[in-house]
Amino acid sequence: MIKYIFTVVLAMLCITVVQAQRMLPKQKGVEINAGMLSKEISDNYYLNLTLTVNRKNGNYWIYGAEYTYQLSAYRDVWIPLETYTGEVGYSFQLLGDIRKTISLNAGLTAVAGYETINRSETMLPDGSTILDSDNFVYGTGGRLSLETYLSDHFVLLLQGRTKVLWGTDLKQFRPSAGIGLRFNF
Repeated sequence: MIKYIFTVVLAMLCITVVQAQRMLPKQKGVEINAGMLSKEISDNYYLNLTLTVNRKNGNYWIYGAEYTYQLSAYRDVWIPLETYTGEVGYSFQLLGDIRKTISLNAGLTAVAGYETINRSETMLPDGSTILDSDNFVYGTGGRLSLETYLSDHFVLLLQGRTKVLWGTDLKQFRPSAGIGLRFNF
């Protein structure tokens, strides 16, 4: 009987002492993000697919692809503005608890891509011509993310992001806010 009690007590101690190791160096994760580009029009959104590679101290590399969709009003017509970008950058942990259950990270990325205006059609239904053209864009991006582990593999992200793009005929400064989910392998 003593042997069984000792085994149960030892098992309970092991369960409470052993903690999952999170943010291990070289651990990879895939995250999906979605969010709003502006509060003016609810149809403005972005979708992002990102690969993360963890480094030391809760920092990680960012490799992402993003699609943004915006609508711009012209008289009684809505003109779609679409941007396809790729980004590479690094995220630094600013604040976090010792178990890495919750953390605040700030990232900086280099961005390059292509934007289309009205799906490359210059003529509008009323006969007007769009003078702006499709362009290759490049620039930089910044992000502030609040990350919390839902389990040892799933991370919930709340993000505030911005991009500054050159080579565009549209807005150069593009803020956004969104939510995401990361799965760590």
